Amino acid sequence: MIVPMKKVSLVVQEKSRGDSLVKLRELGLIHLEKREVSSDSLSQLMERKAKIEAAEGILRPYQANKKGNADVSRRLDEVPKRRASDAGDPETEPYSVDAVDAPERPDLVTLITDLGEERKTLQDQFILFSKEKSRIENWGDFRPGDIKALAEDGIPLYPYEIGLKKYVTLPEDTRLIVLGRDKSTIYVVVLDKEIPGESPFILPEHSLSEISKSMADIQVNLDEIEKRLDNLSSRKAFIEAELKKVQQRIEFESASACMEILGDVPEEYTVSWLTGFVPRDDMGSLKRAAAENNWALISDDPGPDDMVPTKLKNNRLVSLIYPLTDFLEVVPGYHEVDISGWFLLFFCVFFGMIFGDAGYGLLLMLIGIIGVSKTAKKGVPGGLKMLLLLSASNFVWGLLTCTWFGMDPANLPGFFRDISLPWISGANPDQTYVSENLQVFCFSLALCQLSIAHLKGIAANRKSLKVFGEVGSLAMLWGIYPVVLYLVVSSTRFPFLEGDFLNIVLGLVGGGFALTFIFAAYEGSVGQSILTSLKNIISVILGVTNVFSDIMSYIRLWAVGLAGASISATVNTMAGPLLGNFLIFLGIILLVFGHGLNIILNVLSVLVHGVRLNTLEFSGHLGLTWSGTAYRPFAKTANN
Repeated sequence: MIVPMKKVSLVVQEKSRGDSLVKLRELGLIHLEKREVSSDSLSQLMERKAKIEAAEGILRPYQANKKGNADVSRRLDEVPKRRASDAGDPETEPYSVDAVDAPERPDLVTLITDLGEERKTLQDQFILFSKEKSRIENWGDFRPGDIKALAEDGIPLYPYEIGLKKYVTLPEDTRLIVLGRDKSTIYVVVLDKEIPGESPFILPEHSLSEISKSMADIQVNLDEIEKRLDNLSSRKAFIEAELKKVQQRIEFESASACMEILGDVPEEYTVSWLTGFVPRDDMGSLKRAAAENNWALISDDPGPDDMVPTKLKNNRLVSLIYPLTDFLEVVPGYHEVDISGWFLLFFCVFFGMIFGDAGYGLLLMLIGIIGVSKTAKKGVPGGLKMLLLLSASNFVWGLLTCTWFGMDPANLPGFFRDISLPWISGANPDQTYVSENLQVFCFSLALCQLSIAHLKGIAANRKSLKVFGEVGSLAMLWGIYPVVLYLVVSSTRFPFLEGDFLNIVLGLVGGGFALTFIFAAYEGSVGQSILTSLKNIISVILGVTNVFSDIMSYIRLWAVGLAGASISATVNTMAGPLLGNFLIFLGIILLVFGHGLNIILNVLSVLVHGVRLNTLEFSGHLGLTWSGTAYRPFAKTANN
């Protein structure tokens, strides 16, 4: 459910602004109203943050050794208390965790970014020298200055790169020296005069040996920089610590800059205020804090134009979906509906159908169990709990379809075939029948999920005539569902466009369209609703085809699952011949690599297709736009 919010305004004395913000942060309840703010200190902090992130990016390719990380973690709390008065080599002495608090220490971030810039400059120089070397190396090693000196003494020399066809057509009186040739080009030096119509070779600034020496020197410097950066990678913890600290300072400074000052009053009476949003159930805590700190507090219900943050509150089971929605950064709007429970339910089904393999389900379940056992004392992350639930769904679907690592069901123990569901089992000899059933199941899932969307719409609009628009959409959905079965699955098994069935289908689709046309845009006037539909007649008509395409979209569950099963079977076919001879190790490597790659592809498929059906098709029929902003209170963290 979406937690109700209250909009609050707090008024504090200007002289106690800083202390009040500290206490508000410790309270951790107010989601501050976002405003465009600026200040000198905020600009400095933002610049520092960008510099830290650049340093992180420079060190990212380097792997710090465990000993170095442990040493950094041990000394991280000690560094702010130490002074660098006896500092020697900046790479072995303590660094500043905060360039503002400890300017006398070597700045780790600046050191890393300077090395990164120096490395970039050297790399650019190396590339330029490399291109120049490739351009002149066919001419051999010579000193460009000697050719220029001869020209000044009245002996001009003109180097040319001439194609074979052009060379044989040169005038006989052309005085030249051939220095070399390759398959298509002859390198010559012409005496006295230029060749008409040909551009001379541009002389380099440096000789080939000088360029080679410069490249070697640059490579030495680059190797030294790489070595220094590799050594500094053990201090990544310093970078992470400062980034968290700077982020908190930015939040604090932004909050301070958001506070408006009441002017034109004596200095001792100057006050500041800020606005934000607080969960209605937490207003008691805020009121007590306001009374204790002499803050003036005003609260009211949010207005229709307020950008109210969304806070979701569900039971432990439904909350398992939060790691996924947080990762995707999708949040329903404050005035929209929370579909977390339905999202989790159908996503579990989609996950099981897309992976569709009991063997993969067991592997994922094992990974989840190991993760839970290692984090049980500190608190199991929600992502691991969700993994266990999803792997269980995958395992159950694999059992029902008799799918184990893509193996032929005939080669599996009879027990596995017996416990599978014949209606959708891979052990069923009539696979055409099974494929049709799986397609029917996909379309039935669509009917179920999209019907839930419109039933929720009916419940939400039960006091308005707009409810008939939702009824019409539901009728069209149920009318088009048999059309999909007839056209896509089998007209023989599902003759819904024949005889009496056809009249029912036409009644549902036609009646549903009429209700939707009249009431879908209802906002207090039926006439206005009809007029709106007429203005958007193309969209209204396309709404019928959209229902058809939305139902059809669910067939992706069958198609993607089938593709994954085919990849598994192909891997087994390729590895099978290798397992019965001395190449068994290659066969095992191929099996591990092939099935591992298939699991990764399945994960991507789930994120693309499983999430899409919830956030696009289902949400579209709900009218859910995911336009919300997550509730993030101004709060104290461990790094403040």
